[in-house]
Amino acid sequence: MSINLSKISTRAPKELDKNKTKEETAAILEELDELQNLLYAEGRHSILVVLQGMDASGKDGLIRDVLGNMNPQGVKVQSFKSPTEEELSHDFLWRVHRHTPAKGMIQVFNRSHYETSW
Repeated sequence: MSINLSKISTRAPKELDKNKTKEETAAILEELDELQNLLYAEGRHSILVVLQGMDASGKDGLIRDVLGNMNPQGVKVQSFKSPTEEELSHDFLWRVHRHTPAKGMIQVFNRSHYETSW
């Protein structure tokens, strides 16, 4: 199945109620904050979020608007740039290992670790 992206509108649906959407989003963010507190307190699991998108696609805004409502002690963000000489001397997953989330934590990769040239 092929989808032509140029035929998909970038405008919000006409039936979208902006105020209702804002209320629903606020409720979801409140629930995420509560769930993060439980994740942190239990300390048995962790979450890794990988955001992938072109420059100016909204990755930083998503981090700010969604994860910015959570307790910053339980969330870490890691951006990956071009690999260093040390990173190039190891397998391509080596530099990721030290950034995987500890139990109770949420780790965000702002862009994936494999995007840059090896």
